[in-house]
Amino acid sequence: MSTQYKAMLLQKRKWRIRKKVTGTAERPRLSLKFSGKHIYAQLVNDDTGTTSVFLCTLDPEIRKAKVKGNVAGAQELGTAFAAKAKAAGHASVVFDRNGRPYHGRVKTFADAARAGGLQF
Repeated sequence: MSTQYKAMLLQKRKWRIRKKVTGTAERPRLSLKFSGKHIYAQLVNDDTGTTSVFLCTLDPEIRKAKVKGNVAGAQELGTAFAAKAKAAGHASVVFDRNGRPYHGRVKTFADAARAGGLQF
């Protein structure tokens, strides 16, 4: 399969998921993005189109701990993200895996966020 075809299939999965998953002020959407080296996570209120909490592996506090975009980094980022979201007053979220299969880094991040106190 070509990379263009894989990217098209990923975009179709994203659209299919986003039709069903929306964030509100009470339950914002926890959106994950994975690049080749980093992981990005944010809480989005789709009603107003705003982001309330954002954390990635490029954050200075996270970089001090040498967190990377692998499975171990996903676990540490998930724990740190849950603490930051709870400090912002969000205990319940809707999980948006952004078209990715639910295993590996996605599952590890989700499990760590649940262990950190987020409900989804």
